[in-house]
Amino acid sequence: MTGVGDDVTDPYLWLEEVTSERALDWARAHNEVVLERFAASERFSGLESRILDMLDTDTRIAYPGRRGRWLYNYWRDGEHPKGLWRRTSFAEYTKDEPEWEVLIDLDALAEAEGENWVWGGAAVLRPEQQRALISLSRGGADAKVVREFDIEAKVFIEHENGGFLLPEAKSEIRWIDIDTVYVGTDFGPGSLTDSGYPRIAKRWKRGTPLAEAETVFEGEATDVAVSAGYDRTPGYERHFVGRATDFFNEEVYLLESDGTLRHLDVPTDASESWFKDWLLIQLKSPWEINGVTHPSGALLAIDFERFLSGARDFEVIFTPDAHTALHGYGWTENHLLLITLQDVQTKLHVLTPGPDGWTREALADAPPMATTSVMNLDPLEGGDEFMLSTSGFTSPTTLLSSSVGGATEVLKREPEFFDAAGVQTEQFFARSDDGTMIPYFVLRHRDRQGTPGPTVMSGYGGFEVSRTPAYSGAAGMGWLERGGTWVMTNIRGGGEYGPEWHTSVQKANRHKVYEDFSSIARDLVARGITTHDQLGAVGGSNGGLLMGVMLTRYPELFGAIVCQVPLLDMKRYHLLLAGASWVAEYGDPDKPQEWKYIAEYSPYQNTDPQGKYPPILLTTSTRDDRVHPGHARKMAALLESQGHPLWYHENIEGGHGGAADNKQSAFQAALIYEFFTRALIEKDV
Repeated sequence: MTGVGDDVTDPYLWLEEVTSERALDWARAHNEVVLERFAASERFSGLESRILDMLDTDTRIAYPGRRGRWLYNYWRDGEHPKGLWRRTSFAEYTKDEPEWEVLIDLDALAEAEGENWVWGGAAVLRPEQQRALISLSRGGADAKVVREFDIEAKVFIEHENGGFLLPEAKSEIRWIDIDTVYVGTDFGPGSLTDSGYPRIAKRWKRGTPLAEAETVFEGEATDVAVSAGYDRTPGYERHFVGRATDFFNEEVYLLESDGTLRHLDVPTDASESWFKDWLLIQLKSPWEINGVTHPSGALLAIDFERFLSGARDFEVIFTPDAHTALHGYGWTENHLLLITLQDVQTKLHVLTPGPDGWTREALADAPPMATTSVMNLDPLEGGDEFMLSTSGFTSPTTLLSSSVGGATEVLKREPEFFDAAGVQTEQFFARSDDGTMIPYFVLRHRDRQGTPGPTVMSGYGGFEVSRTPAYSGAAGMGWLERGGTWVMTNIRGGGEYGPEWHTSVQKANRHKVYEDFSSIARDLVARGITTHDQLGAVGGSNGGLLMGVMLTRYPELFGAIVCQVPLLDMKRYHLLLAGASWVAEYGDPDKPQEWKYIAEYSPYQNTDPQGKYPPILLTTSTRDDRVHPGHARKMAALLESQGHPLWYHENIEGGHGGAADNKQSAFQAALIYEFFTRALIEKDV
């Protein structure tokens, strides 16, 4: 360990001062170097313009969110860079050019109020749909301001006029009825967890001060977050609270009318949901009950009231196998729709409860090498109707409407944004260090077969996040059209093969994530797809940590690395912003036995002044209040002091997503592919 270790005073702690002038001046100076080196050419501006045109064009699908008779949509384009919140009817939406009712023009609002508002979402009160709670962030941060909006009058209801208003914080707020909400926010000292999320859930009545809201539940400071909600299904109304004790474990309680709590006796790492009579439990670890052990990844069903009365005779409605995992599920009025992943490719099923148990049938054909998602289920007002969204690496998204037992019709198709002629998609498996076979997808031109070429591989590997095929116009324009090969990896840490694909590499086994990714890098070379000098890697957030480990532990495998909004100083990650919420994933560096294994890979503690590193582009955002920008800043300063080839760019706004609008998104994408082009194709970095 030759970086900033235990016995060394960190000389770059001042870069953790997010908005200090000294730190911002440092960031701006590095930005100028990057802009001059990579963003000054006609090639860069041409690619940036093409990506921006794609993001702004009206030919994109306006993805709707269905709430009864209305389809809501948040839309950004060149004329409205901050966006419009709008709605239309289903009949109107089926038209080539539907008429939209604009509810909020965010550009006009930001200009009128002198704020850099970024859309954060809307909670519409049903069934009347006359009011909404609107979340707005400054510059794209996770912390948001919440304001009540009158949908019919299209105006915000001022607080002095009885409107609900929350100042900027990482809040949770949910409707109970038109005059009451559940709220968790920064109520003052002691009201937040160590992770910066609400520790207390309260019931807040309209017209009363927030300070007088009634407490319904309190968690501990060491919890991740506490929340409360209300299921308004007619005849099945239920109030509930949740206490997330860590990132992967939550205690759930029903809140009775007298204020008492009724604990749902299920494993805390399971995901439970309910609809009308049914309680569903998706297991993340094996569960033995009544002499039967149900496997990790299984989905169990039971009558909710019988469960509350003590019954535990679950029906197993999905069981995983070595190749197949549950990816998601959702209810229509009468059926349960399942999405599974079979070797990272989607399959769709419809399950129907009946007096003799559950029946199961195929729902629809899902194309290979693509991802098909079920969306816009509305079991209370939409019957058995739903929408399907299908996208592949080289196939733009198609949006379809259907119903269980009914016909499927195409609603919208997105155009092609890059020339995919001759590009083929293949799936391979690499053997990791412990013998586990790790899948990955390769996109390359057919005429590249047999000839190693410039290649970029992407990875994440954490928090049970599954990575599945999807269309990327930016990667197509910026890399595939330039003759490059693109690789998407499905390393452990994700959920592509169920919960154990993730839980098997937590904490002390984290090194297996990095062994998986490096094994794929070697496999790409062994197959003749690329060479190590021509191989680049990119990842963000937890994937940025992955990139930091590749740089410091496996530098010989890569010709260039892009590391975005990363975690890198794993000695201090739990002390910065939301970092404490991730201790269940990585371990606690304050515990010597856990720091021992974290220290083996923590990039900031493992840089080598004498090592030969590939050039790296580090990017972050000043307004990222999830992963602290100090990680990227300090790593850049350290690498620079050691003489390693380093480029650094910090978007002053944009939050953890890195961009507050389409223009920033286009710039960042163009920067990545210009960097890889210079580093891997032209060898000019």
